[in-house]
Amino acid sequence: MAQAAEHAPLMQLLDSSDADERLQDVLREGISAEDLPAVFPLLRGRSLLRAFNALFHGSETQVLLRLLVLRTLGARAHAPEWTPAEIRDQLAFVEPVKLETVVQRLKEHELLTWDNETLRYRVSPLGRKALAAVATLLEFERDDEDGLGYITAQLAAGQAVGRVSADELAHLLSRLSELKEDFDRAVLSGSEHRIRRAAQRLDSVWTWVEKGTEVVSAIADSEDLDATTHRLAQAVGRAQSALLRQAGIFQRELNKIDQHRVHLGRTGLSSSDLVAWLRSLTPDALAQHADEAAMLPVQPPFLQDQIALDVAEYELLERERAAAESNALPTAESTPTTHDLPIDEEDLSPLLEWHEQLAALQAPLELSDALRGDDYALSAYRLSLLGLVGDPESSALQGATADLARLPLKLEIEPRLIDPGLATIALVSAGRLHPRKEKNTDA
Repeated sequence: MAQAAEHAPLMQLLDSSDADERLQDVLREGISAEDLPAVFPLLRGRSLLRAFNALFHGSETQVLLRLLVLRTLGARAHAPEWTPAEIRDQLAFVEPVKLETVVQRLKEHELLTWDNETLRYRVSPLGRKALAAVATLLEFERDDEDGLGYITAQLAAGQAVGRVSADELAHLLSRLSELKEDFDRAVLSGSEHRIRRAAQRLDSVWTWVEKGTEVVSAIADSEDLDATTHRLAQAVGRAQSALLRQAGIFQRELNKIDQHRVHLGRTGLSSSDLVAWLRSLTPDALAQHADEAAMLPVQPPFLQDQIALDVAEYELLERERAAAESNALPTAESTPTTHDLPIDEEDLSPLLEWHEQLAALQAPLELSDALRGDDYALSAYRLSLLGLVGDPESSALQGATADLARLPLKLEIEPRLIDPGLATIALVSAGRLHPRKEKNTDA
């Protein structure tokens, strides 16, 4: 019953006969306006919304005339009541019929009240609310293009009277996030013009950001806030801190731009000055500067012949050569087996022939005669094998070299060099090979 009583005014508002269209008619089938939490605050303030509808419905001229009449009647603080004659005298510059129509409209929508005892008009409490809202908006419109000042002022006013609205905190957080995103885009663009314009924009809202920081700090410290409002206040505080740090980011990016700025000779001008001058020109002036630019021929001093030759060589030769190259990978092939690999047989004929000669040796043989061969390679080969003669380790092995080591010979080398009389060898150590006498095993 209590819930039904609570929603009774709501149903009366929904079924109001003076509405052109019931709110229930614009909702989808099966959806009740009572089930929408966002609808009830609007319907609760429907009288105020009707007042604004009465003020702002129609053309711009009609809206301006209604606001002019209402602001004029509400501006006289010492005598707030008006007779019809006083209204006509005060607004004598307005056409009488139009003025009477506006006064009657304001009266019908309860923005003005008529006192039958005094026969005077006065601005109603609802009209005072509308005037206060419009006056605040107009006041902040002069130097608050970003809307941050108005939202902060509304929040500060609510905090001062102990009525903090979560909606106002959400509006402030959204506006701060939008500003932060705009500033980040300006930094990412790398444009000096956009960064400086964003820095100027930050300077214009700096006072409101600092004021908002104080207000939000006081709100966050309050113990009477619900959890949702407290979280919003903390989020607003973080967004304000990020916005306050933005000034340092702008200065750092401008310093980077200064490092890469190009100066035009010794004139003191830079590329930034040139860009600023071009931005100051009208489109017609820019077009006038560009009229004869395409008619000027290219002057030879501006051509770098070496660079032109390099480019021509690449275009005429290297590009064609690169296009003609085949970069295709070879087809896959199976891995060959070890049986298919070519194996060269070792040629031991020089060793075997020399082995036969030394095996038949009966008398000492001079080293120069033992090394004598058809060429230098054969003589060097025989010299390398002489170290194996009589070597016990080599004799214990198998193979042709082991057979050479087992021959009954003894190598004698003298510490002097002699001329072997060979065309390919200049000097060789003096020495000789002695056949060893075999021991008589029968004794």
